[in-house]
Amino acid sequence: MRFRTITSWPWHRSWWRPNGIHTYQVLTKRSERLRKLLNTKLRFAAEQRHIWWGVSVEDKKYGLPRIEDLRNADATVRFLSVEPLLEDLGKLDLRGIDWMIVGGESGAGARPMKKEWVLSLRDQCKRSGVPFFFKQWGGVRKAKAGRRLEGRTYDEFPSRVRHPILSAVDCASIASEIEARFHSGNVFPLSALNTQRRNTLAVKVA
Repeated sequence: MRFRTITSWPWHRSWWRPNGIHTYQVLTKRSERLRKLLNTKLRFAAEQRHIWWGVSVEDKKYGLPRIEDLRNADATVRFLSVEPLLEDLGKLDLRGIDWMIVGGESGAGARPMKKEWVLSLRDQCKRSGVPFFFKQWGGVRKAKAGRRLEGRTYDEFPSRVRHPILSAVDCASIASEIEARFHSGNVFPLSALNTQRRNTLAVKVA
């Protein structure tokens, strides 16, 4: 999904208001474009805590510069997708970063990820108070390799927007509003969304 698509959706300001159900993750390698848009056209979305903005950080040459772009974006929640981790990233400046995902490359021809690279990132997150999520070791047989690191899994997340469970009356009222929007044509087709897993919508930005 491209930035120009996000900014052109006629419903975006109402759709991305917190509803206590969905958390959006927007991930891109186009960090300069992300920074510019979050500070201008997408500022209304950048201010929302249920929309998480992230950049891919796979290596030093291409990945590390994206962190600075993300840090300079006016986003409420920022995250790093360090996958596939292709080399030791060294010491990182994690100021302003709210979450880190780390994982190895998978599939045929997958490049190996060393344990010490992962441990370095885990320890830096711990010292900086950044939630750490270890996704997978990867490899040709990623299921067999699993996702345990030193005997345990890491499933930390940033705090999420929480709202009380709606009453039956409130649910019926919202359903009527959605139905009215549907009949008026002012609704976005859910089939156009990329993925929906565990009440989290992941929007990948080309």
